[in-house]
Amino acid sequence: MARSFAQELIALTARACAARPAPPVRALHLPASFTRDAKESEFCAVELDDGSIGLSYVLLGEVPQRLQAGPPPADVAGRRADELAGWLLDPDPVRRTIGLAAINAISQRVLLGCPGVLDWTTDPLGMLDPGPGDRIGMVGWFGGLARRIVDAGARLVVIELDPALAGPQDGYEVTLDRNALADCGKILSTTTLVLNDTVDEVLAACRSAHSIALVGPGGGFLPDPLFARGASLLGGSAVVDRDAFVRAVAHGEPWSGSVRKYCIRRDRYPGVAALLSAPG
Repeated sequence: MARSFAQELIALTARACAARPAPPVRALHLPASFTRDAKESEFCAVELDDGSIGLSYVLLGEVPQRLQAGPPPADVAGRRADELAGWLLDPDPVRRTIGLAAINAISQRVLLGCPGVLDWTTDPLGMLDPGPGDRIGMVGWFGGLARRIVDAGARLVVIELDPALAGPQDGYEVTLDRNALADCGKILSTTTLVLNDTVDEVLAACRSAHSIALVGPGGGFLPDPLFARGASLLGGSAVVDRDAFVRAVAHGEPWSGSVRKYCIRRDRYPGVAALLSAPG
């Protein structure tokens, strides 16, 4: 029986830890508030003892209410990072959220330790390059990008999980049916698919797509299982100033100055074996 995306990602993370043992977890950093108005309110972070940091989206379902009500389901400080990584398969959404952050922290140690793997200059949203005749699928919401796509003459369908958002919009459609992606040539998706465990189903629905990009701060993981399923690009965010980031999270301040966006393109990615065999 084929393994799910989450199972493969956990196995890949364990492989990375076997090749380059990860230090234990130093801390779980939670946002000062949980709102949809800014990135610093939407993501938590797992930090390892060497300062490696992985991000994970927290505004899914009951996760923010649970985190506001009390401490996480277990004290994460001092735990093995690969142990927390296994939480991505846990039915508890809070543990899954922390699990992805741990996977991303472990992955960032590998990715940032291999110069040339991360593309710091390409804008994955710009690569979408919508034009007349394009049929574009968007999984999740990307701010004002929908208007830009429609104004460029492309047809757009947006896939959402919330029934309240479904229906015709100004020049495009919002639907709950992921099969609407079947005739889309270009797909842009949030990385929250990893948290709600719909990566396999969504990518399987992208039957006609020649370009599939998953983008978001939670996309800090090793991309091999994603590329194996047909995705062409993964966009993530790397914490490049640990102290400034931790201060910003603690005070509810913007952390964009301590984080850099990057992308990894399938056609330029050497694969995890090359990364783990590199010096470092």
